[in-house]
Amino acid sequence: MTSFMQKKETVKRDWYVIDAEGKALGRVASLAATYLRGKHKPTYTPHIDCGDNIIIINAEKVLLTGNKENTKKYYNHSMYAGGLRERTAKEMKERYPEEMVERAVKGMLPHNRLGRQMYKKLFVYKGATHKHEAQKPVALEVK
Repeated sequence: MTSFMQKKETVKRDWYVIDAEGKALGRVASLAATYLRGKHKPTYTPHIDCGDNIIIINAEKVLLTGNKENTKKYYNHSMYAGGLRERTAKEMKERYPEEMVERAVKGMLPHNRLGRQMYKKLFVYKGATHKHEAQKPVALEVK
C-alpha cells in the first residue's frame, strides 16, 4: 500500500469566513493558519499548498488577553540608521487592525516559498462586510 500524495492540479479550495469579534487573537490566527495550510483535510500533503481561502472579518474587535495591549510591541525597520519604528498592540489595534491579524497568521505559516503562497489566500477586513460574497464562504466558529 502506498501513501497518498495530493497533486496541486487536483486541490479543491473552499472559502471560509471567521468572525473575530470578541475572540482571542491567537485562537483566530491558529484556526486560520490550520485552514490555510490544509491540515484539516484528509488529503493533506506537506509539500503542496492544499489549503483553503480564509476571510477574517471584524479585525478591530479582536481581543488581547492580559496586559498585552500595553506591553506587546510590533517592530518595523526601514534599514536606515535609526530607522526602527516601534508600536504597541493598542496602537496597532486602533490604526492597523488588519495588519495585526495578518502578522499573527503569517507567523504561524511556514517561513518559505510555500508559506508565502499560502499567505496570499488570507483576506482580513476591519468591518463586518467583505467583498467575497460571490464565493459563498462557510462560517467557521472559533472555540
